[in-house]
Amino acid sequence: MCTRYTLCMNYEPRSFTIPPLPGISEKTMSEHLGLYQGYVKNFNALSDLLREYGADSTKHAHALSELMRRRSFEFDGMRLHELYFTQLEEGTKPLLPTSDLAVALSREYGTLPSFITIFKAIGLMRGPGWALLYWDPAAQQFLTGFSGEQHQGHLVTLPIILALDVWEHAFILDHGAQGKAAYIDAFFASLNWNVIEARYSHALKA
Repeated sequence: MCTRYTLCMNYEPRSFTIPPLPGISEKTMSEHLGLYQGYVKNFNALSDLLREYGADSTKHAHALSELMRRRSFEFDGMRLHELYFTQLEEGTKPLLPTSDLAVALSREYGTLPSFITIFKAIGLMRGPGWALLYWDPAAQQFLTGFSGEQHQGHLVTLPIILALDVWEHAFILDHGAQGKAAYIDAFFASLNWNVIEARYSHALKA
């Protein structure tokens, strides 16, 4: 039986078709995809334990609270990586200056290059986590954010338009421990902006 502590079915890892990328090696991508699959596996495993502990929440109160905290880390890792990998499928696609997304970003940040400069700076912040671009439907504006690790600092309810993984596992094999900036440049050189623009269009209609 499903309860508020559990889920009714396990999640399955998604498959992604990612072509060769400039500055991001096949080895890094293979390891990264394996890590994503681990988040899915761990989330399912924690959910199975929650079924057991939830049956006697008084006896397992401490373990239950820790599992609930940990499960958000695994779930957010799963979902953010799905956003990340989808952005890299089907090869590089440029963002047309006349597109709705480019026009909206230019209106809010002055120019599209200005937005990219700001977003890269967020990605270069010290510590692991995610640089994120959100759309706020209520205010009709973009908001940038940084999620420490991946389960803290989120702007709740806001759809994510662009997700940049800046954990070390995303770049250390290719660029070394000091190579985050080179990796971020490679990430932007690899983006399929069609995917990101489709997210923006969907968020406008939500």
